[in-house]
Amino acid sequence: MELESDTSGLNNKWVSTVASVWIQCTSGSLYTFSIYSQTLKSTQGYDQSTLDIVSVFKDIGVNCGVLAGFLYYFATTHGGRPGPWIVHFAGAIQCFLGYFFIWAAVYGVFHRPPVPVMCLFMLVAAHAQSFFNTANVVTGVRNFPRYSGTIVGIMKGFLGLSGAILIQIYETIFNGQPTSFLLMLALLPTLNSLLCMWFVRIHHVDDGIEKEHLNTLSIITLVIATYLMIKIVLEHIFTFQFPLHVATFILLLMLLASPLYIAIRAQQRESRRTLHPSFAESDQLIGRHNRETLDFDHERGRESEESLTLIQALYTIDFWILFFATACGMGTGLATVNNMSQIGLSLGYTSSEINTLVSLWSIWNFFGRFGAGYVSDYYLHAKGWARPLFMFITLTTMSIGHVVIASGLPGALFAGSIVVGVCYGSQWSLMPTITSEIFGVLHMGTIFNAITVASPVGSYLFSVRVVGYIYDKEASSEGDACIGTYCFMLSFFIMAFATLLGSFAALGLFFWRRSFYDQVVIRRLQHPSNG
Repeated sequence: MELESDTSGLNNKWVSTVASVWIQCTSGSLYTFSIYSQTLKSTQGYDQSTLDIVSVFKDIGVNCGVLAGFLYYFATTHGGRPGPWIVHFAGAIQCFLGYFFIWAAVYGVFHRPPVPVMCLFMLVAAHAQSFFNTANVVTGVRNFPRYSGTIVGIMKGFLGLSGAILIQIYETIFNGQPTSFLLMLALLPTLNSLLCMWFVRIHHVDDGIEKEHLNTLSIITLVIATYLMIKIVLEHIFTFQFPLHVATFILLLMLLASPLYIAIRAQQRESRRTLHPSFAESDQLIGRHNRETLDFDHERGRESEESLTLIQALYTIDFWILFFATACGMGTGLATVNNMSQIGLSLGYTSSEINTLVSLWSIWNFFGRFGAGYVSDYYLHAKGWARPLFMFITLTTMSIGHVVIASGLPGALFAGSIVVGVCYGSQWSLMPTITSEIFGVLHMGTIFNAITVASPVGSYLFSVRVVGYIYDKEASSEGDACIGTYCFMLSFFIMAFATLLGSFAALGLFFWRRSFYDQVVIRRLQHPSNG
């Protein structure tokens, strides 16, 4: 395995982090399904249950990333220099092919494909995201082992935020043209990943400024999310003319470019330390290359010793507890966002309000991903609180959000989607981080992607067998559409109960692994091998 250790030029962990962030910014096409779902439904002649089946294959594709995990493991341990790049390349090819064929079907380039073929197109398009996500998240954890929660929260946060970013592009350039938006989804993420993937590398070097720069990146991330939230709310209140849309979009691009400042600042600081070392730093610089080589060897040995393979993980109770909690939490969350358009229509929301809800979902999703990673990192370092405790808290809160939506009261969909969106996003940073802590980082990509299979399983059960079935049953007595609070009320009460069961499973994992966190995980933080 070749691990990059040079911190000069464009070859350091901060450039790698920025490149990963930019790839994540365009990788979340999963969260824009509601933008083109109605067009897909009308052009292909689907009913709601059929549309939900197609959306489930989207969820299957994005969450079945075991192949991406295996490819990442072999590329970084046996493939030499390619490393994470080859995983990104495989994702780019799938992204283009999947969305291009969906666009061609909707545009009428060829005759309407059978439902199984459309499901295959959707699966391939979504499967690409698992490759982008695996390469960026696992590389981030290996570059920042002491702050894995924070870096996973940032990477997962930008992935969640990417839905709102892509919708901003849609509203600026393709507003009212969902078919053109599908073509953009085939091209933009593909080209972006091909341009940035060369900089995503593994660096087992602790430069002593990790926390400082991660905090700066966290602030920039929050500023971007806040800007998007304010813009989305103002767009709902006021009518933005095209020049204003363009101006605000350019400002968004400038904000997205700002993480590059961190890489430049880190490089300048490293250059000053190298050219003008203090007396104490001179001792540290003597034999630095030899010590780093020893650190890499020790790190590889420690990773091999402490990491479980996927097969070994499958025989543990921890894996199946995480699997069940993920099925309940992520499955119900996906069922909510996949049916946001139909829920809004049944409650009398306009198309503009529904698009606002979808965009804001990405914002809440981001705050959950980023916040859960950062907050759980803080309490793990400061208080020694095991991370599964936060999974219990967020799943319990998510159950309350489902009850709020089920009530059907005025504004309940807005309020409930905030709660569900934040808590759903939290699972995406908590579960991979818990996986790396319990099972180790060497096979993290395969194990956490195996656990995320629970997400499409839950999505199928709740979207098709619960939401779709109950909606079509209610709509059959009224025609093609169901209008009223009763259309989704029972579905959300069922999902609230399921999420509560998932929270109890997470609480069981907390007590089951409490001593392990005290004796092993916290010891790793106090005595890092690559510090």
